[in-house]
Amino acid sequence: MNMEDIENVELTYLSLDDYQELKKVMIASYSSMPNAYWRENQIETLINEFPEGQVVIKVNDQIAGCALSIILDYEKLDDHHTYEQITGNYTFNTHTADGDTLYGIEVFIKPEFRGLRLGRRLYDYRKELCERLNLKRVAFGGRIPNYHKYMDTLSPKAYIEKVKRKEIHDPVLNFQISNDFHPSKILKNYLEGDSDSNDYAVLMEWNNIYYEKKNKNATATKKIVRLGLIQWQMRPYKNLEEVLQQAEYFIDAVSGYRSDFALFPEFFNAPLMAENNHMSEPDAIRELAKHTATIIQRFSELAISYNINIISGSMPEIQNGMLYNVGYVCKRDGTKERYEKLHVTPDEAKVWGLQGGSEIKIIDTDCGKIGVLICYDSEFPELSRLLADEGMDILFVPFLTDTQNGFSRVRHCAQARAIENECYVAIAGSVGNLPKVHNMDIQYAQSMVFTPCDFAFPSNGVKAETTPNTEMILIVDVDLDLLRQLNQFGSVRNLRDRRVDLFQLSKK
Repeated sequence: MNMEDIENVELTYLSLDDYQELKKVMIASYSSMPNAYWRENQIETLINEFPEGQVVIKVNDQIAGCALSIILDYEKLDDHHTYEQITGNYTFNTHTADGDTLYGIEVFIKPEFRGLRLGRRLYDYRKELCERLNLKRVAFGGRIPNYHKYMDTLSPKAYIEKVKRKEIHDPVLNFQISNDFHPSKILKNYLEGDSDSNDYAVLMEWNNIYYEKKNKNATATKKIVRLGLIQWQMRPYKNLEEVLQQAEYFIDAVSGYRSDFALFPEFFNAPLMAENNHMSEPDAIRELAKHTATIIQRFSELAISYNINIISGSMPEIQNGMLYNVGYVCKRDGTKERYEKLHVTPDEAKVWGLQGGSEIKIIDTDCGKIGVLICYDSEFPELSRLLADEGMDILFVPFLTDTQNGFSRVRHCAQARAIENECYVAIAGSVGNLPKVHNMDIQYAQSMVFTPCDFAFPSNGVKAETTPNTEMILIVDVDLDLLRQLNQFGSVRNLRDRRVDLFQLSKK
């Protein structure tokens, strides 16, 4: 049929009234397979059991194609199942509404309507249905009809590899791969009588990135996460209580906008060193470390009372006589997670005697998996990649930089981390000056939220930013579902396209 002859195209549910026409279309579509059509009672069973899974495409009110499906429990599938087993010996008693997989049992397009991309519409419908029903995947046994031409010289696996590399054309397999289905295993003796495929099939799968495992507990999975970044002004404080009052003011402010996270900068409590400015720098920062436990305990209480996850920036902490730069994620459920600065700058080591930490880990929250890298750590791409491999959605970078040069290093490295790891990156720093604190006299900062650079995100990869060197808060919403889409369908896919056959990255 020519495009100019098409008056209307409609995708609609299959009705039993369509059966006689459907039978003729099936016979025409499978001309090389005699009697390859479903009986009326079988179609009736499918419609009664799962009407949403049975659809036809009509062109000018004629049936041009059809897709039939059932729902199965994937865990109960035999690794090398056959078409007969999947369909319950063609009775479809294997269908269960409690399953997690939409299994395609039939797709065909009438020969005269091929080339109009109607098959894509049927596959897209299945994907949409899978998402709507919150199923984990779409799967089906795909024929490889050109395999008979190569079966004397190629194994099914070798044949599939050559099809994927475009060295061999297989009309069915090529089409399925182009529609985002991936081969997961080879099924032997899948469909009896399919001589073109030598009775082989390929189990093709499409994973639903929006699938949510059913949970009996009353939990809310966040899709849109609101970040509250605190660009902290360095100023003199009389005592610890004044610092905590100012911190609570900001927590109250970002919580008032229903933020899920409050991010403080690195060493935001440094003004307290002013009272020990008569000491040497190493002694003064060790005195500052005495406040850390109190601050974290207070932050944990505030996280609960303001219903917000607080990322404490960082502060000095002494463990086993060694001085570290650490922070805590104080969750709104009352639990706490510690993180460490792994790379200390030459100045931090020389002036304060800081030691680098040894633990890098993902942190589970009620808003997905997050990572925290303190300032200089963001300039080492291996760290964020390790976190990305564990499923990180948002990377938080509390920082402290004195010059614009230092800020630029953090800013540009953080943006690179967002692109290469397909995640959001939030950075927050301090502004102002502390003339009475050695080694902490000036600060430069502009807090920002970075995104990957693709069509669903800002073209420059900057979601939002503060005014430089001005005390303020920044409230930003980030959509975690966009990261799932990027991973599967992005213009480039940095995580999936890595050449892991050439290199690997792992923790020691």
